[in-house]
Amino acid sequence: MALPAVLFDLDGTLIDSVYEHVAAWWETLREARFDVPKWMIHRRVGMSGKSMLQELVRELSINKNRLDVDRLEQGHDARFRRIIPDLQPLPGANELLNHLHKSKVRIAIATTGNRQQTAVLLKQLQLPKGMRVVTGDDVVKAKPAPDIFVAAAKELKVNLADCIVVGDSVWDVLAAGRKRALPVSLLSGGYGGDELERAGAFRVYSDPQDMLQHLEQLGLPGKQS
Repeated sequence: MALPAVLFDLDGTLIDSVYEHVAAWWETLREARFDVPKWMIHRRVGMSGKSMLQELVRELSINKNRLDVDRLEQGHDARFRRIIPDLQPLPGANELLNHLHKSKVRIAIATTGNRQQTAVLLKQLQLPKGMRVVTGDDVVKAKPAPDIFVAAAKELKVNLADCIVVGDSVWDVLAAGRKRALPVSLLSGGYGGDELERAGAFRVYSDPQDMLQHLEQLGLPGKQS
């Protein structure tokens, strides 16, 4: 039997960047005179910017005619790009990717970030040569739609049902489960383990380093001690 492929989210899964996204969105919305609590933004990191803003409009009774979604997304992206050089990989991220690559496990990154932003962000990682990367520019619908993971599986020439999807939010779990992939979650995005498990996560690990120590639980070759 062939080993399952592994599809990785990027922000909060391989790169420690979730709270920087929250800050970038909060500052952008505040500048546009929208008062949005940071926790409400954090609960939606991992969704597309458009989906997040649509929900906030409904929940906070914001006049949608005042909401310039494209301008707000551009403001967030500009602020976030300035932070990228200071970001760090999460513990074990590089080691996990390289171990799986050397073990002949097919791996890819599937992120809802745009291609330009993702290219800069990936410079913070030591990616195995030839690793596939799919971005939000490659699909029509962002998470929680499963499109990004479907596209990544196609890049690896595998069925999504034969993939393990690794992410840090309930949106990753939902997207993976809709197409019968196996969702695995990390706590590094700030969601609680019980919440991720209720969403359908098969296993929850602290971070990539913790996952690396328990690969046998996922039917993957473990790291030799």
